[in-house]
Amino acid sequence: MRIALVGYGKMGRHIESLALEAGHEITARITSENSEKIKQLADTDVAVEFTAPEAAVGNFAALFERGIPVVTGTTGWYDRFDEVRAGALKAGVPFFYATNFSVGVHIALAANAYLAKLTEKNADYACSLEEWHHTAKRDAPSGTAITFAERIIENNSRYKQWTLTDSPGDADAGILPVRAYRENDIPGTHRVTYGSAIDEITLEHKAHNRDGFAGGALRAALWLADRKPGIYTMTDLLDL
Repeated sequence: MRIALVGYGKMGRHIESLALEAGHEITARITSENSEKIKQLADTDVAVEFTAPEAAVGNFAALFERGIPVVTGTTGWYDRFDEVRAGALKAGVPFFYATNFSVGVHIALAANAYLAKLTEKNADYACSLEEWHHTAKRDAPSGTAITFAERIIENNSRYKQWTLTDSPGDADAGILPVRAYRENDIPGTHRVTYGSAIDEITLEHKAHNRDGFAGGALRAALWLADRKPGIYTMTDLLDL
């Protein structure tokens, strides 16, 4: 497989290492210093994009124009999702996006949706969400935390929206409180708590390293290269 890396930070380098070890070819390493090369990409089966929210949509457009399937793990651009979706479909290019490529995270998301549904009619249980990431993580809350929050709202009608707060006690009725922490050398931890006066149910996913993220992104890239044009997520890849 011929893979272009758009974004060559920790994640890009980790994906490169796994890809080369598996016998794949890296056709380009695009960074902010050589970003113009994205418009000249050729002989590439798929691009894996991990950059920054302000750069992502432009990167997608350039890759669509080249007819290159895209896998992205960049978050923080979802307010322009309709624009990106339309661009991919118009170009006839498969597009894969995920807030997190860890298989374990998506198992936890499925369990979280089930817990949200079970506690919907048990008003004694109030839900809150916390996430921890490394200090280089720009967006807060993380895209994965937002996905956890959205699954709760979809499955528990007592919550209408989420809010970023310093304390769960600050949230009004119907508002899911989300807290974000940034500390050194934390790949990613997400904790959902359903608490009552008498007990507490906690669901936590804790990444020990970035292997799950990088391996999942490479798996998505290999899978996407054979897909028809469309919009895909980890739910499609894992058949959840």
